Amino acid sequence: MGLIKAIAGSIGGTMRDQWLDLIKCDNMDMDTLMVKQTTKSGQISKGSRIIVAPGQVAVIYDTGAVLDATAEEGVYTFDQSSSPSFFGGQFGPVFKEMWQRFTYGGTPAKEQAVFFFNIKEIMDNKFGTATPIIFQDWERANINPNTGQFIPLALKIRCYGKYTFRLDDMGVFMRQFAGTGNVVKKEVLIEQMRTEVVGALNKVINALGSKDNRISVLELPSHTDDMKRLMDEGVFDQPIRDRGVRLVGFTIESVSLDEESQKKLDAYDYGEGHLKTGKTLDIMEDAANNPNGAGAGFIGVGMMNMGTGGYSGNVMQGSLNPQPNYPPQPGYGGYPQQGYPQQGYGAGFQPAPQQPAQQPAGVPCPKCGTMITGKFCPNCGEPAPAPKAAKKCPKCGTETTGKFCPECGTPIPADEGPKKCPKCGTETTGKFCPECGTPMA
Repeated sequence: MGLIKAIAGSIGGTMRDQWLDLIKCDNMDMDTLMVKQTTKSGQISKGSRIIVAPGQVAVIYDTGAVLDATAEEGVYTFDQSSSPSFFGGQFGPVFKEMWQRFTYGGTPAKEQAVFFFNIKEIMDNKFGTATPIIFQDWERANINPNTGQFIPLALKIRCYGKYTFRLDDMGVFMRQFAGTGNVVKKEVLIEQMRTEVVGALNKVINALGSKDNRISVLELPSHTDDMKRLMDEGVFDQPIRDRGVRLVGFTIESVSLDEESQKKLDAYDYGEGHLKTGKTLDIMEDAANNPNGAGAGFIGVGMMNMGTGGYSGNVMQGSLNPQPNYPPQPGYGGYPQQGYPQQGYGAGFQPAPQQPAQQPAGVPCPKCGTMITGKFCPNCGEPAPAPKAAKKCPKCGTETTGKFCPECGTPIPADEGPKKCPKCGTETTGKFCPECGTPMA
């Protein structure tokens, strides 16, 4: 029992009168995954014609078993006396397995039908993460001051995007999901698939945030190819494949951070963070792992961090210049070590207290940069800038002269200039006009 491909052009020829049945599926849009077609009697007569359109697979079904299948477009003649032909190119092995193994219980005593499957790429399926995903950003790593190891910046993110899929194994799809229903629409599958796609995405995000990949959180949307590769290598979409479906395309369109993570990101990029590239992290790790050249490697990194005064630079300086902590030693009759005053003969030596670094006094001249300690610049005579008045943070009350609160990061509102009274035109910074008493808007 099988299909015999008809002669090209015979659909409109003299053989048309000999057709007992004509079975086809015209309405196979992006929302339709499977359509069952049969005759009024539920049986397909020998010599009936079956038309397979582009992007379709036709499976001949007979009382719980698969008789034949094809993914090649064209016109076919149904012949119960012929052996299965299994046309179909890349689906040949799938069709043969279906013919050998596929059975479906609960069918009528005698039923024949043609199941048409949509094998086009199903587009425009959206997904989004309902809860944040933890992402380890190794592009923004810091040094743990206690262990000296690098630790990534942990961020909570939400991802939004689209994916595409295609039916990959029609037999598995029928057994696990579709059954022998008349029509299967995408909408009955898409909600479950969205949950499984987000589960696969979570595993991909963990892989991209590993120490081996070191992808920046802001660069995630541009690594679509890496995501699909990691998903295929790790078979992260196995629950989807178990339904006879395969993910084809996978794209993240946008990434958003929660409020706490955004503050951490801003504090790193504009504050204390210095390891802003994976290359810098590589240099520092190589230096740490090189017993012969560690000092030279760290000197180069230290030069890079000079002037920034950040956390990483301070840790590196501490590792290169450890503070002495000598235990008391019995006297040996010699002279005290330079820089460590003698505390009585034979009492050992104690380290001299470190003097705080002298900070330059005054403020820089806004015109020539010379430090001003008085009211005027000693170089160009420019008046010294007035000191900025401290403002209170509207959230926690901390006083600061900067644009952001040093305690909680809240933006400090800028001072507004004087306003003109709408009634008499007098300028004032208060809430009421000092001339006429009119409330200021």
